Amino acid sequence: MCEHCAEVLQNKLEENGFGVNNINLGDLTLEEKITDSDLIKLQSIINENGFEIIDDENSRIVEQIKKVIIDLVRTSKTLDGNLSNHLSKKLHKDYQQLSRLFSAVEGKSIERYFILQKIERAKELIVYDELTLSEIAYELDYSSQQHFSRQFKKETGLAPSHFKNIKENKRISIDRI
Repeated sequence: MCEHCAEVLQNKLEENGFGVNNINLGDLTLEEKITDSDLIKLQSIINENGFEIIDDENSRIVEQIKKVIIDLVRTSKTLDGNLSNHLSKKLHKDYQQLSRLFSAVEGKSIERYFILQKIERAKELIVYDELTLSEIAYELDYSSQQHFSRQFKKETGLAPSHFKNIKENKRISIDRI
């Protein structure tokens, strides 16, 4: 969830009497417990603003996986080890269990989702035109610009340099991946 979306949703909730402690991608914490009728009202506000309440444990875990991956890609953090170890440490769960669950719910592997997030971030950085392709490859923790270029072309059908030249809006919002 972008900062603007979080701000809009928080304002809507507060206008309707809900005190918000924390709001960000995959997480909403209210100041007080709510009644069943408040839950219906809360759900309505959330749905009207294009979001949904996730109330089953498996979906919640999948959203946590997505949140960790998005944070990893968006903050340009370098993996300490590999993605599977990183997720296991962050979520305190066995990676095989996380992987099976994610694939069953999302229809794609965690690794595929990670690659797609990196490519969407690369598109964004290319469109901003503040970094060279080599710097973007480094920023996204690719081993080389060639590896980045091959993966970018495989996913988009375009070389990063060609994408940079056309600069059309070729991005997909992160919640649509």
